[in-house]
Amino acid sequence: MTTIRGATRRAALALLALPAAARAQSLPPPGRRPWADQLREIRVGLLGGENEADRLARFGGFQAALEAQFRVPVRIYPAGDYAGVMQAFAARQLEVSTMGPLPYARIWLDTQGNIEPLVVARDADGTVSYVAVMYVRADSPIMSLEQMRGHSLAWADPNSTSGYLVPRSELREAGIDVDRFFSRTGFAGGHEQAIVAVLAGQYDAGVTWASGVGEQSQGFTRGALRAMVEKGMLDMARLRIIWRSRPIPNGPTAVRADTPPAFRDDLRAFMLALPTQHPEVFHQIERGATAGYAPATQSMFDPVIAMARAEAAARRQR
Repeated sequence: MTTIRGATRRAALALLALPAAARAQSLPPPGRRPWADQLREIRVGLLGGENEADRLARFGGFQAALEAQFRVPVRIYPAGDYAGVMQAFAARQLEVSTMGPLPYARIWLDTQGNIEPLVVARDADGTVSYVAVMYVRADSPIMSLEQMRGHSLAWADPNSTSGYLVPRSELREAGIDVDRFFSRTGFAGGHEQAIVAVLAGQYDAGVTWASGVGEQSQGFTRGALRAMVEKGMLDMARLRIIWRSRPIPNGPTAVRADTPPAFRDDLRAFMLALPTQHPEVFHQIERGATAGYAPATQSMFDPVIAMARAEAAARRQR
C-alpha cells in the first residue's frame, strides 16, 4: 500500500529529476494555426481562493497576449472553488488552467489521464516546489503545532494540496488524529478567506501555501500570504507561522490531453517564452518573484496522485 511518507519522498526525488530551466525562448510565430479548425476558442479556468475581480484583473493581460498570438478567441472562466475547475475539465468545458498538484491529481484520476502538465513555475532560488504552512495570529499564545491541541483550524479548500491534503497527511503520519486533535475544523472557501477568518478570530489557525523562500516578513516570494501583502490586505506582523510541510511540487499549467498535439506544443512554447516576452503578464499571473517556467513532467505528479488515492482510501474508512 502506498504511504504518504513514501509518496512525499518520491515527490522530492521527482523535483530533483526535473529538467533544467530552458534558455530564454522566443514566442512561436504569431498567427492562426491549423488546430484552430478543431479548437475554435481557448477556454481558461481560474481556480477559486481569491476574489473574482482580482483574478479576472490578473489574467486580463494573459488573455490578450494569447489571443494576439494565435488569433483565436480566449475565454476566462473564474470558478467559485477548486471543484469548479475540476468538474469543468472532466466535462471538457475547459482547455487549460493553472492549478495546484491535488486538483491536477484528481482530474487525472477522474478523467483516466485526460490531462497533461505543460510547465511549472521556478522560484527565485531555482526551486520548483513550495510548502504548506500553518499560521496563527501574532497575539495568539499558540507557539507550536503541539499547542494546537483543542484549538480550531481552518482548511482552505477540500481540493487544495497545501490547504488540506498535505497538512492532513503529514499530521496523520506524525500520529495525530486530526478529527480528535483539533476542537473543530472547517473549510473557509479558499486561502484568502481562511487567512481573513483567522485574523477575525473565527479560527485559531489556518493552513495555506508559500514558496518558503525569501523574506517571511513579506509573505515569502510567492503564495497566498505574499499575494495579500501585495494587495494591502495583510501585514505579516499580524501572523505567526508555527509549522511547515516538506516540499510540494509546484502546481502546473495543464491542458486537456485530448486537444490537438500541435495546440499543446504551441501552448507549452508560449508559456515558456512568456516570462521574457511578456514579463508583466507573467508577474501578474504568477504573483511574486519567480525565475520563469520549467517544462513539467507527469512523473512530478505521480506521487501526489498516490497521496490523493491514499487520502480517498482513508476517507472511506472514516
